[in-house]
Amino acid sequence: MDLSLPATLTHAHATVQLARWESQLSRLRGEPVTVDCAALQHFDSAALALVLELARRARAQGSAFHLRGVPQRLYDLAAVYGLETIWH
Repeated sequence: MDLSLPATLTHAHATVQLARWESQLSRLRGEPVTVDCAALQHFDSAALALVLELARRARAQGSAFHLRGVPQRLYDLAAVYGLETIWH
């Protein structure tokens, strides 16, 4: 399954975005999940929380989880929270 994050992803948007993917995420059953972050331009810690939730759900269903196009600012935000290991 391929998911693409929108250009703007703040607290106001994250819950809506997750709800849009809810039915797809519930049917993974081992299918790899790739999240494309390349479009992200305006985001806050909610973007990081959404990525973590997607990873958690994918792994809970036995799916591999991958990120691509991660902006440097998202890497930096993960480091602030001590979450650098989510990229590995």
